[in-house]
Order: sequence, then structure tokens, then C-alpha cells
Amino acid sequence: MLGFPKSDGRPAARWGERLQRGLARTRELLGRDLSELFSGERIDESFFEHAESTLLAADVGVAASAFLVGKLRDTAKRGALREPRELKPALREALIDLLKPIAKPLDVTPHKPFIVMLAGVNGSGKTTSIGKIAHYYQQQGKSILLAAGDTFRAAAREQLRAWGERNNVTVVVQEAGDAAAVIFDAINAARARGIDVVLADTAGRLPTQLHLMEEIRKVKRVIAKAVPGAPHEILLVLDANTGQNSLAQVKAFDDALGVTGLVLTKLDGTARGGVICAIARDRPLPLRFIGVGEELEDLRPFDAGEFVDALLS
Repeated sequence: MLGFPKSDGRPAARWGERLQRGLARTRELLGRDLSELFSGERIDESFFEHAESTLLAADVGVAASAFLVGKLRDTAKRGALREPRELKPALREALIDLLKPIAKPLDVTPHKPFIVMLAGVNGSGKTTSIGKIAHYYQQQGKSILLAAGDTFRAAAREQLRAWGERNNVTVVVQEAGDAAAVIFDAINAARARGIDVVLADTAGRLPTQLHLMEEIRKVKRVIAKAVPGAPHEILLVLDANTGQNSLAQVKAFDDALGVTGLVLTKLDGTARGGVICAIARDRPLPLRFIGVGEELEDLRPFDAGEFVDALLS
């Protein structure tokens, strides 16, 4: 079996606990600097400069850092505040205001089958995310079919097969043929069987690989021929460890495909969790899911309030 986590027999932790644990590295970096920031003696220009450098160090990005610091300036001026500790609640509120617009869970009920195509660079966690998303929607009573559209790597097909066995879900695989043909067959099978959701994997690719970007555009066109208006969702899977490079990936894949939602994985392995803020400011696409660990339940819909509370706790 490949590609899915095994239970250790312990009761599953609640999501809030998992989120706090997953964000530990980001919180450690940010919390240390914020503690120093808000324990200062007065609100002056050096305070705001320190605030901006702290946010930049957490990979919040230039535009988002400027936005958040601007919110702090406005709050301090409006409330005639003098002590830095008085601004701490304002940072939480500003972060939530920034992130709330992209906190949009994916609703798979408008179409049957609801066809989701996943894209991303090599190693972003795409195939593993498919298995976890399948589990999430199964818990909601949805029937799932997986399409092994990564025809370049035999290991990817085997990994998806393993997820299919794990979740008792059918996986459409072809040993030969291209991604478009595999996904076309999967959609027809889903329609014949009355399946609720099709999750279609595709091969990892860099935005600079123009022939591969054209290939994935072809996959999208073939899906639209099979079902007019599909794919109903194009999810881009991002590895949080890549930091600001995630934003460049979002822009490139969105320009090529018209991305409708994001999945941010591996937040537990990085101190760069602030990249969500950069995405929210510079390319505010819906963030459908975040991944904060290796367990089956460690990929869940993004909630701005939960995320900020876990980040600042």
C-alpha cells in the first residue's frame, strides 16, 4: 500500500487540536516575534516597522503585510492607543478580515456527477490530497470515483489504487493512453453508475513546461466535451513549504486553466504558513482545503477564524 497514513489506534484528535499542532512551526516563529512586538512600551514608527518585518518573516508577503500594518495604524489612530498590547486584538481582526473572503468550502451538490480536476507541480501532495478529499466527502455520504489521470508515473497510479482500496472507491486506470482518455472514461463510468463526485488526478508539471501546460488545457477541453460546463472545479494543490513560490504557481496555473479553488498542503512541515495571507491579498482564489498533518482527517475545509486562532494561540 502506498500513499495513505495508517491509524495508530489512538482516538482522533479534534480538528482545532490538529490545526494548532500542524501550525506549531509557524506559530513558534510568529508568536515569538509578536510577543516581543506587543510587549513594547509605546506605539511609534519603529513599532510599525517591527510589525511589518515580523509579518514578512512569516512569509505573509509584501502586499498582505502592508495591508495588515495599515489596519493596525488605522486602529491605533482611531482609538488614540498608546500601548502596543492594545493592538493585539486588532491584528486578529485584520487577519480574519483578510482571510475570510477566500474561506469558501467546496459545494459538490450542484451537479451529478460533480467533476473535480486537480493540478499542481510535482511533489505538491496532489494524489494524497485526492485520497483525503475522497474520504472527506464519503463522510458526508457522497459516492466517489477516482480517475488516475497521471499517466506519466506508474507510482502515481499505484498510489491512487491504494487510496481506492483504503476508501473502497473505484479507480479508473489505464496502463496506456493519455490523461484525457482516462478521465473521459471515468466520467462516463460515473454517469452510468450514478456517482456523486469524480476526482481526476493529473500529472505534476511546472508552469514553465509549456507543452505540459498545453496538455492539461487539453484535458480540461475533453472534460467539457464529455459534460458541458465541466470540470465544475479546478483545484490547484500547493505545498506550503514553497512559501512565496506558491503565489507564483497560483498565478501561472490560474492564467492557464482558470483555477476555481486551492488546496494548501504540508502546513505542518513549514514555518511559512503566512503564505495564505499573501494568496488572499494578491490572488484571492477560494481556499477549499488545508492540510496540517499525515493522518486521514488532517485535510479539512479552510476556516479563517479557526486558522487565525490556531496561529495566534
